[in-house]
Amino acid sequence: MNMIDVASLSPAEKLLWDHGFRKPEHIDLEGVALSRGATVIYRRLDGCAARLLTDGDKAVISIAANDNPGRQRFSLGHELAHWINDAQRASFNCSSDSIGPQNTEALSVEASANVYASQLILPDYMVTPWLEGRKMTLNVAAELADAFNASVTASAIKMAKRSTAPVCVACHEMRGRRWFMRSKSWPFDLYPVSQLNHNTAAFDIAFKATNRMSTPKKEQGDWWLTGPDVWRMQVETQSMRLPDGSALTTIALSTSCR
Repeated sequence: MNMIDVASLSPAEKLLWDHGFRKPEHIDLEGVALSRGATVIYRRLDGCAARLLTDGDKAVISIAANDNPGRQRFSLGHELAHWINDAQRASFNCSSDSIGPQNTEALSVEASANVYASQLILPDYMVTPWLEGRKMTLNVAAELADAFNASVTASAIKMAKRSTAPVCVACHEMRGRRWFMRSKSWPFDLYPVSQLNHNTAAFDIAFKATNRMSTPKKEQGDWWLTGPDVWRMQVETQSMRLPDGSALTTIALSTSCR
């Protein structure tokens, strides 16, 4: 592992570092919770994906037993963030909509918990060296998810945020675009389309329930983007079906686009 500047780590990363976690397989969130006085249980929950109950000294974190493992892990990280940072409240009931790596930009307690959870599950000090030399595709996001026991969605978002190339990850459903995340070098005046183009694999996933990951392919820019001169551009995309039936897509600009 490269030398780590511990002073520059985020609070969540510092917590992992202090527990001696140096590799992805070391990260034990249930162990972290126990060390902080929180017991984790998996059970049926109605109306929320996770719940935190506390008397101020101890806490019980409940995670929806019917969620997929990647979702459960992010929910645990989210509730841990509340327990560590927002313990002045007696309880949190967090919905599926409020828990997720795509909800990190709003200025709210829930958004802050999502940022903290993302760093617990996919800490930059481990992810950055892992990503070195790898392209921004869903194949690589799936490998990252497997290495860190995370969801492909969280992994794709982390890749986009850490990439130095102009890349974007977007989620669409039949009604249109749900959300998107861009890398820092992505042009400010380009946006993923609101409605999917019928020529794309993502369209087949969202409208025809195609249940497979497409292969990375080069496509017309105006199939995927809105903004100046997109018809001149070429992008490389890859799409997959998410558990809720929506389509997740990585979009990478050709280096000759702008």
